Amino acid sequence: VFGLGNKTYEHYNEVAIYVDKRLEELGATRVFDLGLGDDDANIEDDFITWKDKFWPAVCESFGIESTGEDVTMRQYRLEEFDEIPDRVFTGEMARLHSLKNQRPPYDAKNPYLSKIKVNRELHKSSDRSCMHLEFDIEGSKMRYDAGDHLAVSALTHYLDITQNPRTHVLKELAEYCTDPAEKDKLKLMSSTSPEGKALYQKWIIEDNRNIVHILEDMPSCQPALDHLCELLPRLQPRYYSISSSPKLYPNTVHVTAVVVEYTTPTDGLELPTAPIFIRKSQFRLPIKPQTPIIMIGPGTGLAPFRGFIQERNHAKEEGKQVGETILYFGCRRRAEDFIYEEELVEYEKNGTLKLHLAFSRDQPHKVYVSHLMEKEADEFWRVIGENNGHLYICGCLLGAIIYIHTYRDAKGMASDVRNVILKIIQEKGPMTEQQAQAYLKKMETQKRYSADVWS
Repeated sequence: VFGLGNKTYEHYNEVAIYVDKRLEELGATRVFDLGLGDDDANIEDDFITWKDKFWPAVCESFGIESTGEDVTMRQYRLEEFDEIPDRVFTGEMARLHSLKNQRPPYDAKNPYLSKIKVNRELHKSSDRSCMHLEFDIEGSKMRYDAGDHLAVSALTHYLDITQNPRTHVLKELAEYCTDPAEKDKLKLMSSTSPEGKALYQKWIIEDNRNIVHILEDMPSCQPALDHLCELLPRLQPRYYSISSSPKLYPNTVHVTAVVVEYTTPTDGLELPTAPIFIRKSQFRLPIKPQTPIIMIGPGTGLAPFRGFIQERNHAKEEGKQVGETILYFGCRRRAEDFIYEEELVEYEKNGTLKLHLAFSRDQPHKVYVSHLMEKEADEFWRVIGENNGHLYICGCLLGAIIYIHTYRDAKGMASDVRNVILKIIQEKGPMTEQQAQAYLKKMETQKRYSADVWS
C-alpha cells in the first residue's frame, strides 16, 4: 500500500493506514512496508523512493528476476493525414462537437460554453488585480445554490503547459537532447539521488519552470510533438467559490478571482466564452434564516459569503425573521483592495449585516481578522456557544488550488483563525483545551462549522 496524502490535512493518509492495517487483520501478507506520500512536500519523490525498494522486495518474494531497467511504453502513435478527418476533437471531454451542439445536463464531461457577460476590476488602485466575473447560464437549465463552486477551464484544448513537469517527464525529455550537458542535467533531475532531488527542487520547483521554460532553456532538447502531447497532463478545470445567490441572480453565476496579469484586447467585440459546470458543495447556509451566523473570509475568501449575504438580505426583504449575520473581512488597504465595499456597507446600513474589518497595512502595526475575533470574543461565544449559531471560514492558505471541507492544522490564515476559535471556546465556555477541541468537532459533525479553504 502506498498512500497519497498531505501532512497539512487533519487525517493525514488515514485511508492508506487503515487499508494496510485491515489487510493484515484479514490475513494478507505484507510484501513491503506501507508508503506514505506527502503532497505538502514532493509526493512524486516519496513514491519514486518507495518504488525503488518496493520492486526488489516483490521480485524476491515471488522469485521474479528483474532486468533493473525501466521500459518506456508509448500509448499513442503519430499518423499524418493529407486532409483533416471529420472526427477531430478540439477540447471536448467526451462527445464530439459537444461544445458546438450543446445539450444538458452539464457536468465535468459535458461543460456548458457560457458567455462572460461582466468582467470588471474590483481593486481600486493597487498593483494586484481581483476580477468580478459573471457567467451567463440563461436557458442552460443549470441550477446552483449559494456556496457551490463553479468549474472553469480557461483554455478549450487539452494540454496543461503551466504546471511544473514531473520527474518522469524530464527523464523522457532527456532522450531528445543532443547536447550532453543538457541531457545529463535532465537525467540527474529525474534520478532519486540527493543531488538530483535538490537540483529538481531548485531548478524546476523554486524557479517555477514549466515545459515551455525548459524547452527554451535547453535548445538542444527537441522532443517529438506527439510524444510531448502524450507526456503532458490534461488541462484540469479550476474551481471557484460562487459569489452570488440564485435568488437574486438565477441566470448568471458570479465569480471573484485574483489574477496575476490581465489584458483584454476584445472590448466591444462578441462576448468571450468559457466552458463551465457547477459542483455542489456542503458549504451551506442554515435551513432556518433566523439562525445566527459568523463568516470569516479575508481577501477572495469573501466570495461565497457575498452569496450568503444576498440570500439573507432577500429573506429579510420578504419579511422573514433573519438572525445575526456577522462578517469578519480582511485585506491590505481599505482604499485599494476592499472588494465589494459599496455592497457590504449598504447591507450594514440596512441592518442585514454586521461588519468587522481588518486592514492590515492601514496602520503601523498589522491587524488581521484573528485579532478582531479575539477582541469580539463575547459576541463570538454568544453566537456559536449560547445561540447555536453557524460558523464559516473561507480563504486562501498557501498558493495552489486545493479545495477541502475540513480545517487544516497548517500554516496560514486557517491555522491562526482556528487557534483563536479554540481559545475563545476555552475562555468563554469555559472548557479545557481537550473539551474545546471536542466542542469544535461536534460543531463540525452538526454542520454548524464549515471550512472552504484552499492552498
